[in-house]
Amino acid sequence: MIIYLMRHGETDWNKARRMQGQSDIPLNAFGIELAEKTAEGLKDIKFDRIFSSPLLRAYETAEIIASVQGAKVIRDDRLKEINFGPGEGDTFDAAKQDPGHPLHNFFSDPGAYKAVDGAESFEDARRRSGEFLRDQILPLEGACEKVLVVAHGALNRSILNTIAGIPDEQFWKIGLPNCAVSILSLENGKFTILEESKVYYGDPVNGRP
Repeated sequence: MIIYLMRHGETDWNKARRMQGQSDIPLNAFGIELAEKTAEGLKDIKFDRIFSSPLLRAYETAEIIASVQGAKVIRDDRLKEINFGPGEGDTFDAAKQDPGHPLHNFFSDPGAYKAVDGAESFEDARRRSGEFLRDQILPLEGACEKVLVVAHGALNRSILNTIAGIPDEQFWKIGLPNCAVSILSLENGKFTILEESKVYYGDPVNGRP
């Protein structure tokens, strides 16, 4: 079985380099365009299932893909982005430049990051995404050929890093632009990364925080 793991299209907060987390920000016009170009690139792939985070930016992206496919999108709360707590809405640059910011290590020294004030940890994201894969994806092996999962930058990395054995110290190693599609295989219960971060438009945008 082949799984296409996709990040959502651009939002105004992406463009402004603001941390979205679980804030429900919709796609902007460019984000819709990126999703439409990606849908065109994927039009010849027949997805047996399409799963999405319920957050607007991911769900809208999934719906654009699904509209070309004539398919239904299944929303799953476990695909939501990491919760940044009170840091949501701040800029990446402010967090990275201020050692006192609660999300400073999240970006600058992820191996040392400790979640506080209601934010989630990398382990929290791995637990959620792992439960999703176990409950929703693993049972489809043998029944489905192609599956699409649309989620978020950090959440998708929690999946890719786990498969690739990338430690938290290198959490941001894989670049994931908006609408990037990473292609995974599932065989005998084992995931393998076949391709990372393929884009179906021009120059990749917002690949790293």
